[in-house]
Amino acid sequence: MTPSVDLPRVLDDVMGRVRPHIGEGRDADYIPELSKVDPHQFGFAVATVDGDVHAVGDAAVPFSIQSVSKLFTLALVMSRSDHGIWRRVHREPSGNAFNSLYQLEFEGGIPRNPFINPGAIVVTDQLLSDTGDALGALRDLLREETGNADLDVDTVTARSETETGHRNRALAYLMASFGNMRNPVPEALDHYFRQCSITISAEDLARAGLVLARHGLRADGTRLMSREDARRIMAVMLTCGTYDAAGEFAYRVGLPCKSGVGGGILSVVPGRYAVVAWAPGLDPKGNSVAGALALEAFTDITRCSVF
Repeated sequence: MTPSVDLPRVLDDVMGRVRPHIGEGRDADYIPELSKVDPHQFGFAVATVDGDVHAVGDAAVPFSIQSVSKLFTLALVMSRSDHGIWRRVHREPSGNAFNSLYQLEFEGGIPRNPFINPGAIVVTDQLLSDTGDALGALRDLLREETGNADLDVDTVTARSETETGHRNRALAYLMASFGNMRNPVPEALDHYFRQCSITISAEDLARAGLVLARHGLRADGTRLMSREDARRIMAVMLTCGTYDAAGEFAYRVGLPCKSGVGGGILSVVPGRYAVVAWAPGLDPKGNSVAGALALEAFTDITRCSVF
């Protein structure tokens, strides 16, 4: 039997542990718009599989979803097509930067996993082929799972990403040279940049993450993907979801996680919770400093680890 957890008390304890570290790290500056976010913010939210949400701090403040979006685009692709996506992208940790050109060239244009930039571009390219509107498919999913019809792209951030996304263009054209892009590169990248520029709060992201905590079941009770596919996605989250710090997160947090350079980290306790920590200050790997500390505190206090 799963022990009950007093979530309001747990969240107060998490906040107490994290408070001295709020503001640590450095905002992402390679996307100029992200560097303008106030670093002295922190939000933490836990959504239960029954739909209740408990939150502390700045959990209602919208932030840029960035790479956490890659989790949902992968889920959409796996829900719509056969598993041919795994012929276009592997499922192994990269061990290198999330935008490494060298690794992609060396491995013949097949990205190491779907959560580094080239892998996510391939997944978006596949979703564009599957739906005709990759951005729209992702936005609709997030709106429906959160109940927030106003959830949308921040056009200023999207423009900032587009204007500075030269390495992502290099990655996409390199993959196209190996025959691993189905759509015109500028079109696929337009959807990719705008997907990453969706703004969402920690509370809403936790609600959206319940589709995994419920093993593929959506908020309305219908099934987005099979239980097996939900398990597979969470496995890739655990091994590849926090850039090249996945081993550190497995050791410290012990849960499947997906992070983004907007400062958000979504973690899943299968069958129980979706947990989101947000703080803009990042460590050198690109993960939120205070967010990682909060998730580590949460699993220490609740003992909700997959190990």
